[in-house]
Amino acid sequence: MLARLASASLRGLDAEPVTVEVDLSRGIPGWSMVGLADASVREAKDRVRAALLNAGFTFPLARITVNLAPADRRKVGAYFDLPVAIGMLQASQQITVGQPLPFLLGELALDGTLNPVAGVLPLTIFAQQQGFSTIIVPQANASEAAMIPQMRVIAANHLLDVARHLSGEAPLPEFSPDAQPQREGSDNTLIPDMADVRGQQQARRALEIAAAGRHALLMSGSPGVGKSMLATRMPGIMPPLTDAEALDVARIRSIQGETLTAISHTPPFVAPHHTASDIAVIGGGSNPRPGECSRAHLGILFLDELPEFK
Repeated sequence: MLARLASASLRGLDAEPVTVEVDLSRGIPGWSMVGLADASVREAKDRVRAALLNAGFTFPLARITVNLAPADRRKVGAYFDLPVAIGMLQASQQITVGQPLPFLLGELALDGTLNPVAGVLPLTIFAQQQGFSTIIVPQANASEAAMIPQMRVIAANHLLDVARHLSGEAPLPEFSPDAQPQREGSDNTLIPDMADVRGQQQARRALEIAAAGRHALLMSGSPGVGKSMLATRMPGIMPPLTDAEALDVARIRSIQGETLTAISHTPPFVAPHHTASDIAVIGGGSNPRPGECSRAHLGILFLDELPEFK
């Protein structure tokens, strides 16, 4: 029996389509996962097996092959756990899905609990672009997925809940946040306010010009004269981000593993330490990830003690 589910893999700041194929065939029982998967994906074999058994399902005694297509693109992340588990239940005919499958994301704990994953926001955007109207995510990621308008979000706590929902036995309700996503940090009481600064008229004027024109600014002076104090207050005098810009910034934060509860329209302020590595500041790695420069996108990158940076 063969089951096929749509999924995605993060690559930089964007997502790429991935098809999860689960095949059960005759032969010596075993499990192989192909498709250029990294360690976090290959370890899904142990997580999925334990989760299925602890959720009360039968682990198939068959030759199991899981393919993540296309095979020439590296797959990274634990969010393939849920689609692989559901594909296995479909292929072994332990559940029957009578409707088009929604987009599935989630890491499985050994008892079947769904753990939160990173990158839910860009993956939800991708799912919507691919024509999906419904997404099932771990409960802890539901607020983040609900930031995308016109996307029906189903929040689940356990593999068993997802299986019952898909089979129609116990449908899960649509996630409804208590309030619409607010402009996190748009209230000036939540960020340092330039109005707190007394004096420093010349320095304040320089910051206002730099904020208005999005110019770079070099501050030089003796310790204690207020350089850092002024810099931390610069986002408060910058224009708020547009909805598209705020979503762009939130997408970067999501990929870096931050759990988002609201979209912030305040320009970000990022201050990496001068001992941070090149990759931490610039980004990169074998599987490219954004660094502190990307986190400061459309906001402030504050390089304190600038000559100390490599």
